[in-house]
Amino acid sequence: MAQTWAVLAALLFLIIHLVKGSAYNMVSVEAGHEAVLSCPYVSKMSLLMVTWKMKCSTCCLLAYRRDHNETRRLNCSERIMWKYSPDDDPALCIYPVSLGDEGNYTCEIASSEGNFLFFSSLTVIVPPTVTLTCDKSRVAVCQASAGKPAADISWIPASNDSTEEEVHHPDGTVTRVSYIGWVNNTLPTVTCLVTHPAMNQTLSLDLSCAFPRLPYLLIGGSASVAVVSGVTLCLIFRCRAFRLRQLARGSAVPFASKNFRSTPSCEKRDVVDPPVLSECIYQNYNPRFINMDY
Repeated sequence: MAQTWAVLAALLFLIIHLVKGSAYNMVSVEAGHEAVLSCPYVSKMSLLMVTWKMKCSTCCLLAYRRDHNETRRLNCSERIMWKYSPDDDPALCIYPVSLGDEGNYTCEIASSEGNFLFFSSLTVIVPPTVTLTCDKSRVAVCQASAGKPAADISWIPASNDSTEEEVHHPDGTVTRVSYIGWVNNTLPTVTCLVTHPAMNQTLSLDLSCAFPRLPYLLIGGSASVAVVSGVTLCLIFRCRAFRLRQLARGSAVPFASKNFRSTPSCEKRDVVDPPVLSECIYQNYNPRFINMDY
């Protein structure tokens, strides 16, 4: 047993000798902003080399060697750079940060005083897109789309009838949707509260505008059209009946308008006997205004 403890103590001493110090840091940054990963400060005179690594086989490696004043980049995009001069402050800067930059990073420093390790865990936060809508069945829908982490949704006033569902996307973002029905509720508005590490947002929906009484309006409009159409048809039929009665009376006593001028349907002959003349037909005539010159 004593021999085992001696071996463990020797290993611990060796680790402390090789790595004089280590630390761990957690950084959360909103997508599109600047992420800064710090590294322990080492005296400029004792610094030999500093190297940043992202933990994956083909990920970024950024290194600086002080004795040659040389910087080396491997599989690093232009968004990843030194925040300051590496021999003064070897902090790493990523701007603008994206979901693909999320992960664990290691800063290794070699100096005349020993070797140092510093671990950083980068988490990228994505604010969701928030919408508040309604459907024809009088259900309010509050949706927080593509957020990371998933947003929390609550209603004002609170209700036990709300239901939620989640959709997980391949990039790690989550869409959360909450439904609440207001069929038998007389409240004028409903409010959706979305809580997220990157933002807090409140949206209100006017239920009187969102759910208009459209069927009743349509029925009222149809009834109005029917009434107007009925009155119009009634007037047309009454006028037509009155006109027919006038024409019926005019068959006994034909009516002639002013500026009357008859048009004969047969030509006058030089010698016309009264019986022949009486057989000529005149259009649009009134017997009261015809002079019989026999």
